[in-house]
Amino acid sequence: MRFSGIVLWASMCWISVVLTGCANSQNAAGRATHQADIVTESDEPDNRRRARLRLELASGYFDQGQTNVALDELKQALVADPTFADAYNLRGLVYMRFNDLTLAEDSFKRALTLSPRDAGVAHNYGWFLCQQGRYAESMLWFGRAISNPTYREQSKSLMTQGICQMRAGQRPDAEQSLTRSYELDAGNPLTGYNLASLLYERGELVRSQFYTRRLNNSDLANAETLWLGVKIEQRLNNAEAVQQLAGQLKKRFGQSKEAAAFDRGAFNE
Repeated sequence: MRFSGIVLWASMCWISVVLTGCANSQNAAGRATHQADIVTESDEPDNRRRARLRLELASGYFDQGQTNVALDELKQALVADPTFADAYNLRGLVYMRFNDLTLAEDSFKRALTLSPRDAGVAHNYGWFLCQQGRYAESMLWFGRAISNPTYREQSKSLMTQGICQMRAGQRPDAEQSLTRSYELDAGNPLTGYNLASLLYERGELVRSQFYTRRLNNSDLANAETLWLGVKIEQRLNNAEAVQQLAGQLKKRFGQSKEAAAFDRGAFNE
């Protein structure tokens, strides 16, 4: 697993139509009252159920890298229910993978039109805009996702926003976003690695060492985290730590470019 690239996250919260029809009854005073029934599976219209099942298949194919098959399933989902925002959201990710930027953006905009408060779609659209270098726009959409009080994935959006801010050269803002993300989810290796990298670039070696050591002392260590740890310890003149981390790097990832860089002594590349 590599941590340098963003893991795109699609909101797959299968939204069903909530029926708010009221049943009239009479209270003791003879006055009509309105009480919403509890929504069950039978309340889901047939077209939405068919679309949801197609979307579940599409999501599985997408995760397995079978993007053409995923797109075909999405087309059938949208034939069944053209108002299914989640299908347009995943379609945006599919077209991003195909590098069809026009159709990707159109998909995200359709999803947001149908479900304007969906924080997952806002997150994905923000990342799409970031990849196009449209940083100011992307921050607006990340902000919408993060500020949504019902959103449960704030740490992921803060992490992605932080990486986008790094790309935009907004280092102080990036540190703030990544730090907030880490506070919410200290176990996310992407957050820890990117925060450590940012601090290393700024010369804050002890703080960078803290995050890197936590990664490298876990099962989440990889060639990149070990190499970053080597460079930090080398600059701090911790020879024993350098050798220990380098030993892990060469034993576990001997064919990696990071191991080759260590052999060259390329600590400043």
